[in-house]
Amino acid sequence: MTLDHFSSAVAMAAAVRSREISARELLELHLDRIASVNPSVNAIVSLDESRARDAAAAADSALAAGEAVGPLHGLPIAVKDTHEMAGWLTTYGSPLMASHVPSADELLVSRILGAGAVVVGRSNVPEFAAGSHTFNPLFGTTLNPYDLGRSAGGSSGGAAAALATGMVPLADGSDMGGSLRNPASFCNVVGLRPSLGRVPQWPTTNAWETTSVGGPLARSVSDLALLLSALAGPDPHVPLALAEPGSTFAPPLSGSLIGLRVALSVDLGGAFEVDSAVAAVVESAGSVFAASGAVVGSAYPSLPEAEDTFRTLRAWMFQARFGSMLAEHPDGFKQSLADNIRAGEPLTGADVARAYAQRTALGERMRSFFDSHDVLVMPVSQVPPFPADQEFPTEINGKPMESYLDWMRSAYFITVTGCPAISVPAGFTPDGLPVGIQIVAPHNQERRLLEVAYAFEQATRFGDHHPLVGG
Repeated sequence: MTLDHFSSAVAMAAAVRSREISARELLELHLDRIASVNPSVNAIVSLDESRARDAAAAADSALAAGEAVGPLHGLPIAVKDTHEMAGWLTTYGSPLMASHVPSADELLVSRILGAGAVVVGRSNVPEFAAGSHTFNPLFGTTLNPYDLGRSAGGSSGGAAAALATGMVPLADGSDMGGSLRNPASFCNVVGLRPSLGRVPQWPTTNAWETTSVGGPLARSVSDLALLLSALAGPDPHVPLALAEPGSTFAPPLSGSLIGLRVALSVDLGGAFEVDSAVAAVVESAGSVFAASGAVVGSAYPSLPEAEDTFRTLRAWMFQARFGSMLAEHPDGFKQSLADNIRAGEPLTGADVARAYAQRTALGERMRSFFDSHDVLVMPVSQVPPFPADQEFPTEINGKPMESYLDWMRSAYFITVTGCPAISVPAGFTPDGLPVGIQIVAPHNQERRLLEVAYAFEQATRFGDHHPLVGG
């Protein structure tokens, strides 16, 4: 088997286990790629080649000794720069954390390492992962490999750009308002926001609030399933963790679209504005489902409470997490983030209670909606990748966006339902910019969602179109 930097993670893992290639050789293949491509896109930060080489050598020694190895054994990976990793600079993209080196791994990182992955560095993020455009004062802006003048999305933008250019075969991320899904759509890769509790997070200051979840990114649905198999599963520290073991989601996948009941909606009945080029791609996806045997209809759940629910909970959580830090460093945050933190200051217990009651109603309404539909198909992002020198899109189809969150409604409306959602490459704009579709499934149905996404991927193969940068 001949491997290159765009080979699948599944194939790479199999080749390492069979010793067709060593972990050290696989690492050098990717380090060469990083040296060639990363200066153009700025996706991987805090690169540590020496530490990565030590880990790859240890992976080879474990195989030579006949030790049992995990599903990611020997695979290079970039860990998001908001996930705490012992002894490795973890900056959160903020000057306030520029020298922060954790003493312990958070659970997501320990699962990645326990599965045998070889960490090469961190993936770039926006400041404290706020906003779906990856730029910060420490490391600068991550650029879209399909157009270096465009955004790679965020907050897992460094991860998505690194995957798209073949610098790593797998990457982790996190998602509150679309931070796994938006960059996947912008960079023509696959990103999954799992169900609440599917990928447990620990330590945390609030074990009962899971608006933000960790999850996987990859170049294909099968590769994403491989990473999810390492990230998912119960943990005694996390009371809301779901019980199914990670192996439940491991490849191979073998989905079919025949008879699938698909609800297709471009804008959830006018709930948000969608760029015309994005809308065209979403509509064309309906034809793919229909041609593959699915029953496609125009339908959508009613989610009128989603806007207030998300904005209230986001502001409440940001104020709880960053309020004292902002008071101590009033000029230490980008303006949009500072405003979002301050928006949480006047919130009352009644406001938070209202948001949770609404979130409960949204979850119930989605459950009822899925009684007559198997999946919901809709946009991931309301716009294609926007200019990298903008913090956020200021208008869509000529209609102004009032804040840095307005253009993300198609993602964060799904966030507050608690349902799993995956971004899968679905086509390109006339300018050649990637567009993903968002496939949403009932609560806790990740395996079924992966099968559907895999079948759509196999029918279209849009993910096989790699960017010109480093292509």
